[in-house]
Amino acid sequence: QVQLVESGGGLVQPGGSLRLSCAASGSIFNIPAMGWYRQAPGKQRELVATITSGGSTSYADSVKGRFTISRDNAENTVYLQMNTLKPEDTAVYYCYARTVASMDWGQGTQVTVSS
Repeated sequence: QVQLVESGGGLVQPGGSLRLSCAASGSIFNIPAMGWYRQAPGKQRELVATITSGGSTSYADSVKGRFTISRDNAENTVYLQMNTLKPEDTAVYYCYARTVASMDWGQGTQVTVSS
């Protein structure tokens, strides 16, 4: 099981940027996929972005062109760079790691986009 700790959330104005970090307790080199979900109040959890061990990425249509996911295997960390933020991006963002044996989650970090 992988322990994940997110950081980098906060309050930002529309059009602003934030970078979320997800630090893993061990090596992420062989983890097949990692990424981010988000959950807004009253809504279902939504897959935002995924990155595979080979570096392939995928994004929800709602964030394409604005968000970028990356992973630093040396630092055991996955990042989500969020640009041109909109009020509808407001949510709790959860990091996940999908291993062969399990789906592990972080505790979440709040992102609020408001003027």
